[in-house]
Amino acid sequence: MTDQELHDLIVKISAEQFHKPFRHKAFFNPRLRTTGGRYMLRSHNIEINKKYFEQLGEQELIGIIKHELCHYHLHLEGKGYKHRDKDFRDLLKEVGAPRFCSVLPDVKKRKSKQKILFYQCSNCKLMYRRKRSINTLKYVCGKCRGKLVKVREMTVE
Repeated sequence: MTDQELHDLIVKISAEQFHKPFRHKAFFNPRLRTTGGRYMLRSHNIEINKKYFEQLGEQELIGIIKHELCHYHLHLEGKGYKHRDKDFRDLLKEVGAPRFCSVLPDVKKRKSKQKILFYQCSNCKLMYRRKRSINTLKYVCGKCRGKLVKVREMTVE
């Protein structure tokens, strides 16, 4: 699917579901990683994550488009367009849009294996558990300012 086909689909969904025109730009943004799409408040453009279309199909894409169009139309009308607003939640129900998009399969794989690092203070023996590694030359114990030493590294699924 090209950016023009995406734009045409958004114009069609906006006319059919919301009975309002979509007058701005819509395109795929390859830099989006963890979100299905986003509505830009200043430019009123809609950006969509192409990975959702490639990995989860057209139905997921249509759900994301409906969600972003809810933000779009409510913001232009001056109503509550944020996730927590009642206007937004009511419009989501009305058009059958999801509140959150599904998790991508490759993101599930990445999150299933996490490494956990354990550091110990050489003075007071306090243990630190971290997901990211620490530069032991730069950082010290927060309790006694002693030297930190890497004790072990585990991978958890």
